Amino acid sequence: MLSILRIFAVSHQTIPSVHINNICCYKVRASLKRLKPHVPLGRNYSSLPGLIGNDIKSLHSIINPPIAKIRNIGIMAHIDAGKTTTTERILYYSGYTRSLGDVDDGDTVTDFMAQERERGITIQSAAVTFDWKGYRVNLIDTPGHVDFTLEVERCLRVLDGAVAIFDASAGVEAQTLTVWRQADKHNIPRICFLNKMDKTGASFKYAVESIREKLKAKPLLLQLPIGEAKTFKGVVDVVTKEKLLWNSNSNDGKDFERKLLLEMSDPALLKETTEARNALIEQVADLDDEFADLVLEEFSENFDLLPAEKLQTAIHRVTLAQTAVPVLCGSALKNKGIQPLLDAVTMYLPSPEERNYEFLERISRLLLPFADQHVEIPSLTAGNIALTVGLKHTATGDTIVSSKSSALAAARRAEREGEKKHRQNKEAERVLLAGVEIPEPVFFCTIEPPSVSKQPDLEHALKCLQREDPSLKVRLDPDSGQTVLCGMGELHIEIIHDRIKREYGLETYLGPLQVAYRETILNSVRATDTLDRTLGDKRHLVTVEVEARPIETSSVTPVIEYAESISEGLLKVSQEAIESGIHSACLQGPLLGSPVQDVAITLHSLTIHPGTSTTMISACVSRCVQKALKKADKQVLEPLMSLEVTVARDYLSPVLADLAQRRGNIQEIQTRQDNKVVIGFVPLADIMGYSTVLRTLTSGSATFALELSTYQAMNSQDQNTLLNRRSGLT
Repeated sequence: MLSILRIFAVSHQTIPSVHINNICCYKVRASLKRLKPHVPLGRNYSSLPGLIGNDIKSLHSIINPPIAKIRNIGIMAHIDAGKTTTTERILYYSGYTRSLGDVDDGDTVTDFMAQERERGITIQSAAVTFDWKGYRVNLIDTPGHVDFTLEVERCLRVLDGAVAIFDASAGVEAQTLTVWRQADKHNIPRICFLNKMDKTGASFKYAVESIREKLKAKPLLLQLPIGEAKTFKGVVDVVTKEKLLWNSNSNDGKDFERKLLLEMSDPALLKETTEARNALIEQVADLDDEFADLVLEEFSENFDLLPAEKLQTAIHRVTLAQTAVPVLCGSALKNKGIQPLLDAVTMYLPSPEERNYEFLERISRLLLPFADQHVEIPSLTAGNIALTVGLKHTATGDTIVSSKSSALAAARRAEREGEKKHRQNKEAERVLLAGVEIPEPVFFCTIEPPSVSKQPDLEHALKCLQREDPSLKVRLDPDSGQTVLCGMGELHIEIIHDRIKREYGLETYLGPLQVAYRETILNSVRATDTLDRTLGDKRHLVTVEVEARPIETSSVTPVIEYAESISEGLLKVSQEAIESGIHSACLQGPLLGSPVQDVAITLHSLTIHPGTSTTMISACVSRCVQKALKKADKQVLEPLMSLEVTVARDYLSPVLADLAQRRGNIQEIQTRQDNKVVIGFVPLADIMGYSTVLRTLTSGSATFALELSTYQAMNSQDQNTLLNRRSGLT
């Protein structure tokens, strides 16, 4: 039996112990047995924060630490940049675990799903809570694969800060751009960690420049590397002018020394660090007026006299204002640079009271998350992240309130406060939290249970998985009666199929994977329809005239317009039925049965016999719109993917030749260290199974990233081929 655990965050407002704010942006799925202590084989866990043996040091400090000492952060990056490895080191150095886990060995704390451990990737976000130097840190490790972008989106909604991790040999990659835009959208302050400084081809300068050029961010260099690639052995703290060197004989990276740079022992490094510190001070002064005044008044003659604490405080303000991003570096795999990263998290990222959330919620049962372990707690104050159990009708993006009146009161209060502050008021919009933007699926396939008797079990499993993962869509094919799965990619559907087997014990059968096409029309047409039915002693009579026309702006749903001849009185009683009929008609186009987009529907006339039901009005409008769509010249739209392939120079030619056969449109070819980065567009239908082909072409050395760009019109030849194939003629 499975339960659904919801993760939520709490605002900084001082509130009673069970009033909760900011409903979860995502949820963690766990079996009931996971509510009990569960330790993977081969791992040793330390006591949970604040626990020494069987004694509780301070229950209040565990549950309710001072709000200024709380940090709610997320780890985000492109796939394989080292998010989970970094998280694993953070947990080890904070004392949460007693041994270092490894992604390749499948024994990390946050990747506890069987599918994650088998594939060596993060699929679901996982939350862990630990302490670091008197601070409580609630950390969420997020996926990097494009199929699970929604996991990142719904986590960021409740986080106060984020650590963006980069592969120092690659810099900004495709999915880095996506998660960075998501953080921009939610106004999340962040710091950058250039990971894999020990990797061949690692370049601190290149990675920093890519942040500046591709992300349009202003990097604040708080550290400099001591060596790169094989020679990497430590970092220089630019703020304090100290060098941090890790003991080469230490297996776990706990032993390192911090020494002040001296002219006698490190003249060259001291000079480089002094120049970097001076540049940093000038950069921060340009961004923070308070710091600029301090520098000009007291330290303009000699920046060396400026205390590190003053500079750190200014960097904190600049980070919160999101006018620049602190940059640190290290190697998580080689256990270097993680402790200073944790210091930076507590020093530069905001506490919940520095973020503006002002709303109350009420929850009954509370749990603190430790990846796949959970500890029940009696109460929770604002600023924390926790789990709640048993919300049967909530979904991602919902806001939980004790009553409608409390929500309305909070909205009015936010409006008044916004007016008092004489600024553009966004508080009222933030009261009811914005739901996450769920991307439209691009793949679909049929799914069947092993027998008819198992159909209810399959429906139950899919219902639970949909609540947990809103990017998964399930629909019923009206022609065949089959259940259809719609997902974000091949891996996404593969994972769902595997979870149904493992977690629900169902051996289901998937049909062939198909592309989710769209349809549109090319010209304006009109249609008229009449529905005349007698049910019992009541006559239902509706006559409708509509016009369907293409629009230039992209719109997934139809734009609905009304002619001037349609009276307001008529619309008042029938508008909902009219629009329901229009939306229903556009769900299935006349060519492939795919959704119709980029169309406007205008209602020109509507005649309704007295006593006609709204159901009949909706049915007549729907039938009339379908008639119009069939009369028009029609066009199939196919999903166009943005593609980024990172490949060694020796394999560039065969990769380009293969993409040309896949109707690929190459935009540019960049140089990234010793590799080439091919950037372009390719139709989704021609990129299915590409990972296997790319591995074969490049002997497993190349990587690629895909993301939906837009829907484009197919040429007539490709469209005819597709239609013939669907109709069974080819």
